[in-house]
Amino acid sequence: MAARALRQRIAAREYHPELRRPSRYLPTALVTPTSVRIFRRIPRRAGAHLGTSLSTLTSGGTVRVHRPAVAAEASGAALLWIHGGGYVLGNAAMDDRLARRMSHELGIIVAAVDYRLAPEHPYPAALTDCYEALVWLAAHPEVDSRRMAIAGASAGGGLAAALALMARDRGEVDIAAQILLYPMLDDRTSQRPDPDATLRRLWNNTSNTLSWTAYLGGADPHVAVPARRGDLGGVAPAWIGVGALDLLSDEACSYARRLCDASVDCRLTVVPGAFHGFDAVAPHTGVATRFFDRQCAMLRDYLGLRRPQS
Repeated sequence: MAARALRQRIAAREYHPELRRPSRYLPTALVTPTSVRIFRRIPRRAGAHLGTSLSTLTSGGTVRVHRPAVAAEASGAALLWIHGGGYVLGNAAMDDRLARRMSHELGIIVAAVDYRLAPEHPYPAALTDCYEALVWLAAHPEVDSRRMAIAGASAGGGLAAALALMARDRGEVDIAAQILLYPMLDDRTSQRPDPDATLRRLWNNTSNTLSWTAYLGGADPHVAVPARRGDLGGVAPAWIGVGALDLLSDEACSYARRLCDASVDCRLTVVPGAFHGFDAVAPHTGVATRFFDRQCAMLRDYLGLRRPQS
């Protein structure tokens, strides 16, 4: 029995076979003080794509709107996408390929919001921008405001979770579903020792500490951090996906349990041997494709969609 338990523990610490090659060259942390300085010096380029347009919000923020080649029949459904980057990096255009893929797969409008970044703009600036984009999308003439979902990855997933709570509290906009990809949900993770630090890829406690410190500024974490909120009842149904080797795995699983305990329909996918952002690094692998398909299945169920006919 002891030998079997040991083999199980060792196996749980191994990378997924399809992810072993990228795991060899990826850094343990992508967001560091040095990388933030370097990435912010790179000029932003957002190329035009067929079916993609840019809209400006009243606050001056922007939304990249992706329309499908073939719309779902009598749909009106839409998705608000929130990019990652640890609250300190990134923009909506960097996820154009993913947003277009989701738009075409589901046959719906996908709107990706550019939000203000920390530390120049700490909480609640990014969340305020996302909420404004959600209200804008609900009023869009092509959108049925009763059939909207929100989604995001990493910091974007954390913002999506916070946005679902804000929408519940304000009662102005209905959200049909929230899709959270390896979301940043709990600032307390960075305060704990990480026994698996050598297995982390792209995201470790260095990244986590830097990002949460920048985002929170002087804000009360019990208000700003989704996992610290006491009442999760009444938020939109959720799909949460995370890799088993992701630093954020434990907090994602804990949040999923709390949603279920609050009688919120929550589907949890934990991918064995997967690290943070694995689907973006290796999008054409079977493990990433299945991860994507589960997100789409959740959205089809809660937006009432059928596969678009091409």
